Amino acid sequence: MKKLALVTALLFIGVSISNAKTTKLEPTAEKTQLTVKPNVGPFCMAIVKGDVETVKKLIELGADVNQKSSNGMTPAMFAARYNRCEILQLLIAKGADLKVKDSKFGRTALKYAELSKATKAHKIIKEALRA
Repeated sequence: MKKLALVTALLFIGVSISNAKTTKLEPTAEKTQLTVKPNVGPFCMAIVKGDVETVKKLIELGADVNQKSSNGMTPAMFAARYNRCEILQLLIAKGADLKVKDSKFGRTALKYAELSKATKAHKIIKEALRA
């Protein structure tokens, strides 16, 4: 029951934070239209923020290390893009597929690390791909 409450709370917080940052009103010629960008779940938000403990807890609770977010990126892609090396190593240890490509641009985690100049993450991924 505690696990369910924790996951529910994290989901609520993640959606609330995400909606608060991505919701904007854009006036049109006749009416006001609400535009909402795709939400990124609490698992990927924890990765972006570098919250290792929350990432570990969510994995323990069953978070899928290969689940694509609403923008088509995997957790490893977020870790690579934001140079979250400790999290990236954890994801790899838990079975993250580094060869998968995102749904929008066809980029891998290695490409995200390269584009973001995340040299440490790039090195970690290269070594993992060689293994």
